[in-house]
Amino acid sequence: MQNYNDLLSKAYNSIPQKALSHERFLIPKVESFIQGTKTIVRGFNILIKDMRRDKKHFLKWLTKETALPITENAGQLTINGKIGAIQLNKLIESYFNQFVLCPECKKPDTAIVTQNGIHMLKCEACGAIKPVAGL
Repeated sequence: MQNYNDLLSKAYNSIPQKALSHERFLIPKVESFIQGTKTIVRGFNILIKDMRRDKKHFLKWLTKETALPITENAGQLTINGKIGAIQLNKLIESYFNQFVLCPECKKPDTAIVTQNGIHMLKCEACGAIKPVAGL
């Protein structure tokens, strides 16, 4: 009769290596370019769809973080200032870490719910709940 550790090792070794190393979700990167004194961001609607959050909240948060006026028109974001693509993608990653990804399992399967007047980030995958500031 095999012991627990032997069975566990056998089960772990039967899992394909690709399944062990493959991330299910990657934070989306946006394409941006500087035109004069403005930064143009393409694919904004795809980003909003991937994060499953309110567009107004994201724009308000981004405006606060950049301290620059931002407008949205036809799926394209215009930031009235120069922001490099690397810095912009770091800001998007920060938003995902604060408002989208589960703090426990790191999956994006979350929703923002209100409990007793407090906004909470609730994971639909593992059930973790965390208060969210800034909503």
